[in-house]
Amino acid sequence: MPKIYFVDVTNRDAVQASRIHLSKLQKTMVNIYLGQLGVYQSEFAFPCARIERNYVRGNLQLKDLGAAGNLVLEGWCRALVSDVTEAISTGVRDLNVSISTSDQMIKHKFGGRLDRNAVIREMVSAVTYAKSHGVKTIGVNAEDASRTDLGYLVAFAQAAQDAGADRLRYCDTLGYETPKTIYRRVKALAEQVESPVELHCHNDLGMAVANSVAGARGAIDGGVDAYLNTSVNGLGERAGQADLLSCILAIKFAREMEDYEIGDNLNLKISAKLASYVSYAFGVPIPINQPGVGENAFAHEAGIHADGTLKDRRTYELYDHELLGLDMEAPPPTRGRVITTGEFGGLAGFQHVYNRLGITFGDRDEARRVLEVVRYATAHNQLTLTDDELRFVAMYPEQAKTILTSPLQGGETVETLPVETQ
Repeated sequence: MPKIYFVDVTNRDAVQASRIHLSKLQKTMVNIYLGQLGVYQSEFAFPCARIERNYVRGNLQLKDLGAAGNLVLEGWCRALVSDVTEAISTGVRDLNVSISTSDQMIKHKFGGRLDRNAVIREMVSAVTYAKSHGVKTIGVNAEDASRTDLGYLVAFAQAAQDAGADRLRYCDTLGYETPKTIYRRVKALAEQVESPVELHCHNDLGMAVANSVAGARGAIDGGVDAYLNTSVNGLGERAGQADLLSCILAIKFAREMEDYEIGDNLNLKISAKLASYVSYAFGVPIPINQPGVGENAFAHEAGIHADGTLKDRRTYELYDHELLGLDMEAPPPTRGRVITTGEFGGLAGFQHVYNRLGITFGDRDEARRVLEVVRYATAHNQLTLTDDELRFVAMYPEQAKTILTSPLQGGETVETLPVETQ
């Protein structure tokens, strides 16, 4: 039986959304949490963008060191040989290449430069080049697939598969589909091409999760694996994308989903930590009614509801809060004296913070070297570092330094501040 896998695109789609951004360190932490959660793949970077190159190199090093578990780190680029060449030069060996397929976009986005046949030729050239130059897995985006003529989409997908693509990404770029229509179209595509299908659903009409799950069912009923593109907390362009946790919960607990199996070895206890971190890093609060991790997701006030839940939680709860790493009985954070370390912090406060985390350093020189990276990372994020970010910097100071720098003309350097020795 085919299975469902998750390809999270928080570090690609969400970060290119208007008004919300992540630093390179924050993107790295998202990759680490996704690895701990157990999802299959993170679309982690634009490897063609010069500003991403050190972040890409640092994260590939961390992958080799086991920091991201079994997470596949996949880069995104346009379906152009020039883009693929740039991406490969960074060391990325898993790629997704993208080109528009709908007549709307071919006519108005490309402005007459390409027609349907030329779109297929461009895509095939990029895939063929990638496969012949060491790329291990390659997915092909059909941007605006939901508004693409199905017959042409089948021809496009077949050409991609013949060129060596591992799967086709069905992009509902404008959130145009309904669960019924995406099921029908994806099932037909799967049956005719017999290639795994990725579902990339936007939330413009509020149906991204429902469409993603329905599309996955269509792929599996059509005999192929399904890969769901998601973002943490549903963040993404315009109205966002399919929320990672909501899709997982729907597949695990919704009616008539018993025969659809998730292929990822998930540890859902990471869910609350991941959602909270992404909310903190983006500066976007988690809605009170967010499935699973919203403040009201397990809250009951109405008398009948409270009474029923206290007698048996299944009366009004489909799944347990403990599953997601939530502790409903935990007291609020301890008030009183709080010591932090950051951009202008000194050695004493720095060591106090790390002692609280159970981390000590061999000597003062090692502590100063890590403090230097902590100070730079805090300036980079413009936020106080979380405990997990502090642990990461202490464990991987060299990779952190790489990620925090940009490729500069004439060499790559890290700006530093003098370290207080008191």
